[in-house]
Amino acid sequence: MFSVKIICVGKLKEKFYIEGVKEYAKRLGAFCKLEIEELAERRLEGTPSPAEISAALKKEAEDIRSRIPRDAMAVAMCIEGKEMDSTEFAGLIDGCGVQGISRLCFIIGGSNGLDKDLKTQCKIRLSMSKMTFPHHLARVMLLEQIYRGFMINSGGKYHK
Repeated sequence: MFSVKIICVGKLKEKFYIEGVKEYAKRLGAFCKLEIEELAERRLEGTPSPAEISAALKKEAEDIRSRIPRDAMAVAMCIEGKEMDSTEFAGLIDGCGVQGISRLCFIIGGSNGLDKDLKTQCKIRLSMSKMTFPHHLARVMLLEQIYRGFMINSGGKYHK
C-alpha cells in the first residue's frame, strides 16, 4: 500500500485544526497508510536575530532529516516552491507509482519555515500559494489536497 508521511514542526492545539486533520486522515485510510509526526518547534525569545532563527532552523532540520524514511520522496512545503493545481498534484502522486516510489514524505516547517539546506536536499519543493498561511492550517490544506489527489486518480467524484 502507498505510504504518506507528514513531518510537521509544531503541535496542533486548536480543536478545529485537530478535527480537520482527523477527518482527512480517516478519508485517506482508503488510499494510503498515513503517518503524521509532530516535532517540537525550537523556542526563540523576544525578537530573535536572523542568526538565531537560522540556528534554530538548522536544529529542527536535523530532527526532520532523522525522521524522513530512506525510501521516501521528500517534499518540502515552502512558499518559494513550485505551485501546482490539484490535477498536477494528483499526477505527482500517481507518478510516484510509475517510478516505483511507494512512499511520499511531506515536510511542513514551523512559524519560521524550513532550513534552506533541508529544502535544497528535498526532491521537490512545493508551494500551496504565494499567500502566507498559518503552518497549522497548511497541514489541513495539504491533507485535503492529498485526499483530492487520490480521488482524482481513482476517478472519484470529489474533484470538480
